[in-house]
Amino acid sequence: MKRILGTCLVLGAVFLAGCSAPTPPSAPATESQAVPAPLATGLDAPWSMVYAQDSLLVSERDSGRIVEISGSGPGREVARLDDLVATGEGGLLGLAFLSPDQLFAYSTAESGNRIQRFTVQGSARNLSLSAPRTLIDGLPSASIHNGGRLAIGQDGMLYATVGDAGNPQQAQDLQQLGGKILRMAPDGSVPDDNPFENSLVYSYGHRNVQGLAWGADGTMFASEFGQNTFDELNIIEAGGNYGWPEAEGKSGGNPSYTDPIAQWSPSEASPSGIAILDGTLYLANLRGEVLRAVELDEPATEHELLDGRLGRLRDVLVDPDGALLVLTNNTDGRGQPGAGDDRILRIDPRLAGD
Repeated sequence: MKRILGTCLVLGAVFLAGCSAPTPPSAPATESQAVPAPLATGLDAPWSMVYAQDSLLVSERDSGRIVEISGSGPGREVARLDDLVATGEGGLLGLAFLSPDQLFAYSTAESGNRIQRFTVQGSARNLSLSAPRTLIDGLPSASIHNGGRLAIGQDGMLYATVGDAGNPQQAQDLQQLGGKILRMAPDGSVPDDNPFENSLVYSYGHRNVQGLAWGADGTMFASEFGQNTFDELNIIEAGGNYGWPEAEGKSGGNPSYTDPIAQWSPSEASPSGIAILDGTLYLANLRGEVLRAVELDEPATEHELLDGRLGRLRDVLVDPDGALLVLTNNTDGRGQPGAGDDRILRIDPRLAGD
């Protein structure tokens, strides 16, 4: 496995050089352990990033804020979900944007998890949101395993991940939405070509999917938290059964389940958000505290960037210039916050060296 250290990291046109052994996120950067200067600081348990009308929006899990990033500070509050229930891993989670003006948010309320749609108004650095319209509510929720990732597919449909909410058996039950990836039209209706008639379920047998992305050829990928044995990177197919709770990681050849293309022990991974750039899939890792790069034409080939120096990583996003934005997650109660946490940093892996 190849590790790519601090000399690879770029903020805009600024090169911050130096390599050293990994250091805790709270340690100050020096020439020998440099990290990129932050694009934003002072975020509170941030969870998801998305571009909307040329502005970068970030969700904060516990505060329920949607924040517009401009400059290097904590950003400007665009909206706040006042009826949020932020307990454990619940709260304001994933965001997705459908051009020209539709923003989707996944959050936890008294009735369970829900997906809401907002109309984006205004212009960059001065956005506002309409009152939300709830597309679906009552999704399984708990203090753990809420899923929560949203993404717009290449087909223009909205995809949502729903965790098993601590009830593993529902992942195999097609009459329940827990432990599933859902696919819906932007108005929340069931598409006619979904794999199960009159059902939002797109794939099942999941424990807690945290990341979604599509390759240039339309292949859909998902990152998933395992329990104690293996975290997974999967290719998602319509109607596929991914084995949980009967299988974790590769199933040993059981034809009933679709095996992951890559797997890791939870202590070195806990993959959250994912993004694809130039044929490489990048995974933001929480417990592993690395940005892992997997070559899609040869998934056994992987590299690690950032290497622990930023702490927990929650999300990764390709920016309009083709670099990567990385979101730290050290203020969520499980990390060790450093100065300025939580932060967004910009790196350009295309300029990496050995």
